[in-house]
Amino acid sequence: MSLPLDLPELSIGTVAEGIVRRSVLPSGLRILSEHIPGSRSATIGYWVAAGSRDEPGREGDVPSRHGSTHFLEHLLFKGTPTRTALDIAVSFDSVGGEHNAVTSKEYTCYYAKVRDADLPMAITVLSDMVTSSLIDPKEFETERGVILEELAMAEDDPGDVVGEQLFAAVLGAHPLGRPVGGTPDAIREVTRDAVWRHFKAAYRPNDLVVAAAGAVDHDELVAAVTASLAHSEWDLSTPATPAPRRSSAPTLLAPGEAVRVVSKPTEQASVMVGLPGIVASDERRTTMAVLNSVLGGGMSSRLFQEIRERRGLAYSVYSYAPSYSDAGLFTMYAGCTPGREGAVTELMLDELRRLASDGITADELARAHGQLSGSAALALEDSDTRMSRLGRSELTLGEFVDLDESVRRLNGVTADDVRELADTISSGTVSIAAVGPIADDAFREVVAA
Repeated sequence: MSLPLDLPELSIGTVAEGIVRRSVLPSGLRILSEHIPGSRSATIGYWVAAGSRDEPGREGDVPSRHGSTHFLEHLLFKGTPTRTALDIAVSFDSVGGEHNAVTSKEYTCYYAKVRDADLPMAITVLSDMVTSSLIDPKEFETERGVILEELAMAEDDPGDVVGEQLFAAVLGAHPLGRPVGGTPDAIREVTRDAVWRHFKAAYRPNDLVVAAAGAVDHDELVAAVTASLAHSEWDLSTPATPAPRRSSAPTLLAPGEAVRVVSKPTEQASVMVGLPGIVASDERRTTMAVLNSVLGGGMSSRLFQEIRERRGLAYSVYSYAPSYSDAGLFTMYAGCTPGREGAVTELMLDELRRLASDGITADELARAHGQLSGSAALALEDSDTRMSRLGRSELTLGEFVDLDESVRRLNGVTADDVRELADTISSGTVSIAAVGPIADDAFREVVAA
């Protein structure tokens, strides 16, 4: 189902007698729901299309806003004119609910999962948080310390560090190359006023998408969200069109750095190999899912079988393909004994190139079809996944794809499709990131090849 921004109402039936509906209100606010028959709980998310890539740097005397998006994720739980941080926590804890938030490179989502009877409460509290956060100066400084602790914790995780280094290596100066959580320097330097300006610029009715899945009635959801927002300072009376989606035209990336190494006294070397991938809306995204499944998506994948099972060179080895509106990556990861990182990197690249030259077998294709269709069906047993699918569909893709259509697209992927995409990916510029006690010449032969 296409999701045009100028269509006020949409409805579609899904598998298992579910119903997906969408309303675009005069203020530009978009509300989507998926009713799941028999469910006694619901997950609701308030999505804003503002991520770490949207933070402007310093402009003249105007301070940088880098780190503001992640800062806001924390601060919106710290209180409003009518609720303290404790009030917000008690609201969900007292009904056994879950509430949290996630910041990404292109969006922020504040969400809750509650019993059906408690959904009105969740709507009221989340609406208050998203529209009326105080961003209190004292709380701001307290949370600055919390975020710095969070970043320090991530810095102690080689997997986190190597991932950030790879994004920076492949994407370079592109805003997607910046860490989602900000850097310690950015968090120390950003001001409360800069974060406040970011809040006011990005959190408006026509920027907001509310998505809910589970035991939810769409008309009641629209009424409850509208009523809760009416008590905020937001102007819902002025007509506005929904904020346009990001351009899906691929960005022409500059050639990435060949190697980025962070020297740390770890027991293992964490190595990632990355190449430019495809954008989120690319028609080949289903083919990419099959490619990833065959190469590094499970215990039967080529990387796992060759590097772990046959050679015993790594415990953890896999691939994945993150994609965004205008850029994407294809990445491979392995954790190995220091001194083996060069050989393991060569093996990962060899497997990708062999897939590009020789293609995949009929058995591998059938196994990938089964793995992906099965995991998709199992994931949709959870209202969290269904809610997230609605939010990402509205913000990023501009289309809703149900399970039957996903399976149909999977079954349409051929071995030739996979080989052609692998050939395209493997011909891109290779970047390597590594964390651990890495020798200076560890990747000399790989880079030379």
